Order: sequence, then C-alpha cells, then structure tokens
Amino acid sequence: MFILGLNAHHADSSAAIFKDGILLAAAEEERFRRIKHWAGFPSEAVKFCLHEAGIRLHEVDHITIGRDAKAKFWNKVKFVLSNAHKKNPLLVDRLKNSKKIISIENELAALSGLSERDIKPKIVYAEHHRSHLASAFFASPFEEAAILSVDGSGDFTTTMIATGKGNQITVLDSVDFPVSVGLFYTAFTQYLGFPHYGDEYKVMGLAPYGQPVYQDQISKIFQLRPSGLFTWDAGYFSNPTEIKLDYTTHTPQLSTLYGKKIVDEFGPPRQAGEELTQKHKNLAASVQAVCEEIIFHVLNRLQTRTGLKNVCIAGGVAQNSVANGKIVERTKFEKLYIPSAGHDAGISMGSALYVHHHILKNKRSPPIYNAYTGSRFSNEEIEQLLQQKGVSYKRLEDDRLYEYVANKLIEPGVVGWFTGRAEFGPRALGGRSILADPRNPRAKDLLNAKIKRRESFRPFAPSILKEYVADYFEKADDVPFMEKVFPIRKEKREQIPAVTHVDGTGRLQTVMKDISPRYYALIDQFRKKTGVPILLNTSFNENEPIVNTPAEALDCFLRTHMDMLVLENCVIER
Repeated sequence: MFILGLNAHHADSSAAIFKDGILLAAAEEERFRRIKHWAGFPSEAVKFCLHEAGIRLHEVDHITIGRDAKAKFWNKVKFVLSNAHKKNPLLVDRLKNSKKIISIENELAALSGLSERDIKPKIVYAEHHRSHLASAFFASPFEEAAILSVDGSGDFTTTMIATGKGNQITVLDSVDFPVSVGLFYTAFTQYLGFPHYGDEYKVMGLAPYGQPVYQDQISKIFQLRPSGLFTWDAGYFSNPTEIKLDYTTHTPQLSTLYGKKIVDEFGPPRQAGEELTQKHKNLAASVQAVCEEIIFHVLNRLQTRTGLKNVCIAGGVAQNSVANGKIVERTKFEKLYIPSAGHDAGISMGSALYVHHHILKNKRSPPIYNAYTGSRFSNEEIEQLLQQKGVSYKRLEDDRLYEYVANKLIEPGVVGWFTGRAEFGPRALGGRSILADPRNPRAKDLLNAKIKRRESFRPFAPSILKEYVADYFEKADDVPFMEKVFPIRKEKREQIPAVTHVDGTGRLQTVMKDISPRYYALIDQFRKKTGVPILLNTSFNENEPIVNTPAEALDCFLRTHMDMLVLENCVIER
C-alpha cells in the first residue's frame, strides 16, 4: 500500500511517500523551487516522491493532506461572530487559502493526467496538529508516550497535547488561536528587527549574548493554568482579525504581530540595519526564557496527568533546540523524540503516518532515525556535469577521499560536502553540509563573513561521532537530527572554539556509523589525525534553500570562498 502525504498551500510545503508504512522519500518543495519556505502546491516534491517510489499517481492508495477545514468548526464560528464588527483580513485570507486546498484535486489531475473523479476518493484530510503529533509519535521508538504539538497556528489550534499507544493517538486538550507560544516568539522576533518568516532561530542564537532581565515582565503576558495549558493578555499583540499571512508569491509574508503594549513597555522596535544593543540581547534572552517556562509548564503537567516517561514533540516551536536540550532535565520525562522535520514540512510525513496507523489501524512502522530521504546523484552524473562545465576535478576512491578531505580541513580549509541523499528538514546532517575544523578559532567568523554572509552572533554546530558524546558534552544522548543543545564540558571548550557558543553550549548532531557511513568515516579520519572526533557542520547554502543538486552545489562553491568542493567522490579545488 502506497500513501502520499502532502503539506500544500502552507509554509514549508512538502511531500512524503510511504510503502506499507516504510518511508521511501520525503522532500520540501523549496529545495526544487529555490525559494525559502515555499508555500504553494508541492508539485516538484510530489513528482520526486513518485519517481523514488517507482510508481505513478494512479498506483497510490491514499493521498493525505495535513489540514482539515472542518476542525474546530464551531470554535471558528464563535470567533468570527465575536469579531463580526471588526475589519477581518484574516478571514478573507483563510477563505482564499481554503479554495486552494480544494483545488488540490485539480492540481494533482494536471500533474498526473488522471481525472479529478479518480483522485477525489484517494484524498484523506488529517488535521494540522494531529499530523504533527503523528510525525513525532509514529516515527519514535516508543510503544507509549505523551505527545506535544506546539507552533504558531494550524486549523485554529496552536498547542495540542495527547498520548500515543501502539497505533492510536488520543488527544487530551488544546489551545485555540490566537493564544500561541509560536506567535508570541514571532512577535518579539519582529520587534527585535528580524522581519522574515522563519527568523525565530536568530533570536534563539542571540539570546545567550544577553541576560533574561525582562523575564518577569514578559512572563506577565501569559497566565499559566493548572490544567497545563495557558492563555494570554491580548493587548500585547495585534488584533487577531487583522493578522495577515499572505502566500500570494508562495513566500509566506506575515503581518506585524506585536501590539502597542509591547512598544509602550519596551520602547520603539529595532529597525532594519540598526545596531544590536545589549537591551536587544537581553530581550532575546528573556523571550527565550519565557518560551522555555511555558514549554516546561505544559510538559510537567502533561507528565503528571499521564504518568508516562516518554515524550514526543513536534510543531514549529519544537525546532527550539535550546529548550529541547533542557526538557529531560527540567521535567520528569526520561526520554524525548523529535523528528527531523518537526516544523510544518513534517506535516506531509505526519498526515501519512496518521492515516496509516490511526485511521487504517496498521501495525507500527520501525522508528525513523534517518533523515536522508531526498535527492541523490551518482558519480557518473556528477562527472558529466563537471565535464560539460569544463571544471577540473579528480575522482578518488573512498579511503583516499576521506584522508584527502581531512587534510584539507586541517590546513585549515572550508569544504563543501555533498554526498548521498539530501536531508528532510531544516538542518544539514552531513549530506548537504559545509564543513570546517572545529579547533580553528577563526572558522566561525570566516564562515559568517565569506560564505554564509549572515549575522556574526549565529552559532555553528558540532557533528560528533556517537561513541564520543560523553567525552565532550555534559549530557550523553542520541541526537541524530541536531535537535538539542547541550552544554559542552568546560575542559573541552577551548579545544573546539568554532562550535562552542558564547554560553558554552553546542547544538550537537550525533553521527552514527550505520545511518551516516560516509560522513562517519570522514569524521573518524579527522579524529585519527587530530584526536578530535568532531567537525563543524553548517548547511550547504548561502541565503537560499540548502543545495539540492550538484549544479547548485557547484554554483554556491564558485560564488563563495570555500576551498574545496566534494561531490560524492569527485573533488574540486581552487
């Protein structure tokens, strides 16, 4: 049985395909379109998934959409009626987007040559947050777990708590739009001068440069409830009926979320290009602290209510790796699973898993620790491209390749590393990465200034061989998707300054030999030469989606200051 999952006409649109519950392929549309957070119909991702599965659309049994317009219908009606006297661009936007969802049958028909009548019976709608819950629980190794989905908003819900057991998910409670941890974080992200959709990670990276001196003041925005949920003081935010999320250009454009009360209490918002002051850094630290406070409140009450020791988390706020790294320490949960695509791209995977397990009641699939579900290219395809472009290269066998690249990293050099399948999710995990020596104190500034062309305060991640995690980090855990930040041992921080953030932490990726054999071999070769089982890893891009093809990798290499490009076994040097 084939199930094709979609996140369509929503930010980070994507597609994923399963055969008998096994994930065959998953990809974000932005990788093909080269536009960040692409929010249209994921036609290229669909074609890719069908190609990888070796089938055509008529062979798909179910097409799942991670959205359900009927969800919380009466809650929506009540919201509209209570705001009937107000200007309501939000309602207009949602109605327009609903029409696009209805058009999916037409878009799939145009893509496949099938009739809409043939496609319609295959389509199953799975509510946004239930899809998030499924993307985490059904991909986890747990037979039973508590589950949390938390993000900006989806299907009129912003937070949902549940339990999972076997192939079933039981929703316990939820928070309605507009009360939202995600929208709170985004509002302050905008206020701090980061206006683009998806800029929240910049505030998370800035936070360690400040102190949470405004935490008590910001905490007053929320009222935490004994149930484990929360509400807020709406005066700090824009009128919810005036929120505008525009997908016209297929790039999400979000209207201003912070309200007059935030400006009155904290002063004028930071303008584009304005210097980051200590006050801005302190505000970032305070916003991060309040976000963590709410997450821990929800999780602690959820653990008390369920008595469970395992927890799974998804949703945009689940991308907050700083908070994730503290969950086991700050709650009574003992084990935590977060998928590689915890954000909205994971809706495609989650909706398919929800239908396969919860609705069709199939037995549980194996846990997913492998995010390599995207594009792949052979050495022969790569050589053909390089020859057409007239690019000089050498092709090395694996053993020689790993030593050669390790030596370049030690020089020190910066290496573009393109191997195997692309990763599903927002983080490069050694398939589409830029690599450097973590011991080089200048590596961070060099990468930020000459390659990534981004803010200097943003950290770079350490990829570490699984067997050595306890030697370098204060907490030992499997972190395959770079989803948690842990403190680096004090005695090791001077040894790896390029991946040690200002607060002594690192967003680690534990590299496992059976999951990432080539990346593991390269890091191990670097370890043999230096004694350090770590490489600095950042995504292979320059203010664009992560590269998807050898041609895109070559273009990025040529317009930046990388020293070496490795495309599978083909090596290009300046």
